[in-house]
Amino acid sequence: MTYCVGMRLDAGLVFLSDSRTNAGVDQVSAVRKMSVFETPGERVLVLMTSGNLSISQSVRQLVGELTGSNGYSVWDAPNLFEAARVLGEAVRIVHARDAESLGKFGIDFNINLVFGGQVKGERCRLFHIYSAGNFIEAQAESPYFQIGEAKYGKPIIDRVITPASSLDAAAKCALISMDSTLRSNVSVGLPLDLLVYEADSLAVTRFVTVDEKNAYFQMIRSTWGQQLKAIFDGIDAPEWTAMSSRPSQPVRAPRPADLDGGKTPAAPQSFAQHFGDGQQ
Repeated sequence: MTYCVGMRLDAGLVFLSDSRTNAGVDQVSAVRKMSVFETPGERVLVLMTSGNLSISQSVRQLVGELTGSNGYSVWDAPNLFEAARVLGEAVRIVHARDAESLGKFGIDFNINLVFGGQVKGERCRLFHIYSAGNFIEAQAESPYFQIGEAKYGKPIIDRVITPASSLDAAAKCALISMDSTLRSNVSVGLPLDLLVYEADSLAVTRFVTVDEKNAYFQMIRSTWGQQLKAIFDGIDAPEWTAMSSRPSQPVRAPRPADLDGGKTPAAPQSFAQHFGDGQQ
């Protein structure tokens, strides 16, 4: 499995991917999920993949060489939208070639892509491309995409990230999001690839591979856990007599008659009887 997150901000873009892949509990290895298509001064495009590894690698290889039906490749597309169309077409080509034969072995055609960057003359853009080759673009209301094991790292991003977030704050949030995922899911693992792109730089200037020896990531892992524990301990414990605004009882299942010496048990309350009919 994997976890990748991409964020589109006013200041630029942040991409983070893990490198865990597995085909069973005893076949775990590291495969990098991030690829960069860069022409310094003209374009920087970043691709992250999740899903079936053979499909992902086929698409990644093909898209670097493909001229799409729109007449463009990712190297000369005039904007990110046309580049995303080329990538979607690459997904459909691989599907047409491989999906039927994979299906005969019970293997689904499973791939998800996060694709973003900047072409000179337009703003930074970010896309999520699906297994059918269709895609959506990140907007101000939803400035990030996740693929793979997204649920563990989503809450911190939802609470913190807006388009106005700084690149440093977004990078820190992405790493905390990854740490939450690493702690909860063994199918996601180190090392990580982190790329932070500053708008209009048109070159990769901030990239790091994060492994278990990375001091900053180890600081995040320990500090985030300690701070969460401190916040948790600082919240008052429940006061049971004050928690309910009205008297209440649980809905109890009726005891069988033979357990009460033949006595007829009281009729169980219905949901409506217990909670009211919802009318004011």
